[in-house]
Amino acid sequence: MKKIIGGAFVPLYGSDSSEVYIRDFEMDVYPVTNQQFLAFVKKHPKWQRSKVKTLFADKNYLRKWASDTTLGDEMLPQAAATNLSWYAAKDYCACQDKRLPSMDEWEFAAMASETLPNAQTDSAFNQRIVESYELPKTYKNEVGGKFKNYWGIYDLHGLVWEWTSDFNSVLISGESRQDVDTERNLFCGSAAINATNLMDYAAFMRYAFRGSINANYSIQTLGFRCAKTSKP
Repeated sequence: MKKIIGGAFVPLYGSDSSEVYIRDFEMDVYPVTNQQFLAFVKKHPKWQRSKVKTLFADKNYLRKWASDTTLGDEMLPQAAATNLSWYAAKDYCACQDKRLPSMDEWEFAAMASETLPNAQTDSAFNQRIVESYELPKTYKNEVGGKFKNYWGIYDLHGLVWEWTSDFNSVLISGESRQDVDTERNLFCGSAAINATNLMDYAAFMRYAFRGSINANYSIQTLGFRCAKTSKP
């Protein structure tokens, strides 16, 4: 893991007066790999493909695996683990005495380029991220092939999408908060007009993707990595 020094930043759906403060935290250098997740399901059989409850994973869960404890022939052990649900990712992290990063933590780490902790206003950096989203079947590649950012973290862009603890809790407007139920923070509610940077297409794509999925979805291009809060 690498330590990320916290600070304040304005997320895509925010305003100049609504900075989010991130405490220091640590994040895995790489996404969790097929080999690591294989070891996890062997140790925790409830997450094996034939045993997992449908409440916690849809029919696509680990669908490329040859069996409960065998990777598929075309799966690289050091490629990012995908086709697994939020529930499985969350439990994996907990079993490592870690947790999934929050969406704000993930975005805070991911706004760093190779040389800057905050490259949000770097149009070339954002364009490079958008172009990386267009590359086909990047989920088949081994981890560590994309650039190392300012914090020493690899593959936040250009390999797979990644689960966060609050993956689709995009901020809703103040007016609408009173009109929804107690699960209001689970739903996407802001329109593009409320975004702080209308040119940050890469962030728009991430927020849109997160807002379109459910916790039991298992998607071929969606993996995860773990985080933990740094000790004072």
